[in-house]
Amino acid sequence: MPYTFHIAARRTLHLVTLATAAMLSGHALAQVDISGAWVRGTVPAQTASGAFMTLHAHEATALVGVSSPVAKTVEVHEMKMDGNVMRMRAVPALDLPAMQNVELKPGGYHIMLVGLKQPLKAGDKVPLTLTFRIGQKTVEKRVDAEVRALNATAGQAADSKPAGHHHH
Repeated sequence: MPYTFHIAARRTLHLVTLATAAMLSGHALAQVDISGAWVRGTVPAQTASGAFMTLHAHEATALVGVSSPVAKTVEVHEMKMDGNVMRMRAVPALDLPAMQNVELKPGGYHIMLVGLKQPLKAGDKVPLTLTFRIGQKTVEKRVDAEVRALNATAGQAADSKPAGHHHH
């Protein structure tokens, strides 16, 4: 009897190991590197701002949501020309092709923080939780984005000179 139990226990352990490996490989598929995350600072009465960063997915995935405790609503937005007018709209998902950088930047795709609960000052950190979808699974990843001066652009550090760039 002990020998039969030992075989059954080994078989169960083997199945648990296989299931764990499958779950871990599923997580590895959804790996997305986030770099250069920053948020544009605000003036006292301003209730919205943009967040910017570079996303690099190891496998094809999509950014399907963002949240932050500093804002009531957080959305992925697209800016593009419609005739002679630059229009901004929320998008339900942003596709991230495998092994390609997708830049969220002023004047293009970006994250909008709407209904800010307080002004955002240069040097502050804004926690952002990004939700990615790969297949039927979703994975969340958190990043702390540094607040830069109100008129900063993607290539500037928080203490560099302003470039008089478009802002929301």
